[in-house]
Amino acid sequence: MLQMISGWEEFEVIAKIRGLIDKARADQVPVIWIQHSNDEMPQGSEGWQYVSDLQRRESEPLVHKKYGDSFEDTILESELTQRGVGRLVVTGAQTDACIRATLHGAFARGYDTVLVGDAHTTDDYSQYGLPPADKVIAHTNMYWTWQDGPGRTASVVDATDLDFDAVETASS
Repeated sequence: MLQMISGWEEFEVIAKIRGLIDKARADQVPVIWIQHSNDEMPQGSEGWQYVSDLQRRESEPLVHKKYGDSFEDTILESELTQRGVGRLVVTGAQTDACIRATLHGAFARGYDTVLVGDAHTTDDYSQYGLPPADKVIAHTNMYWTWQDGPGRTASVVDATDLDFDAVETASS
């Protein structure tokens, strides 16, 4: 699942996501794009746009969302069903909001989920008393490693270690 990118080590994260997109396309793994909008980031605004390094192909579905969970009130599940997808590879931003909500939404709906541990990011909200961005990312990677449930799997893998053929997955 791809989402708008900004935040901690954003250029490194963008490069890793771009590499994953290229790899998924080469392996003929579906890529589904997610695009969030809200009052602070309205559809069509500059902040709403994908960074120029990430280019969606016309054949790749674009799912518009207004809630943290990419499944909530969107066409995502129908897009996945249409493609026979049972496992999602999740990348993008914001780790502590959209990424986290989407991971849980996918897992609760019965999907196997793979979080690419070095291909998600978030802004630093430590000025508001929250942990710094790198700690939020590390915490998310740690707890998702231990997520489990009947009939589905959760895992965290680095971008260089992701093998689409080995995990028979779909990139989203």
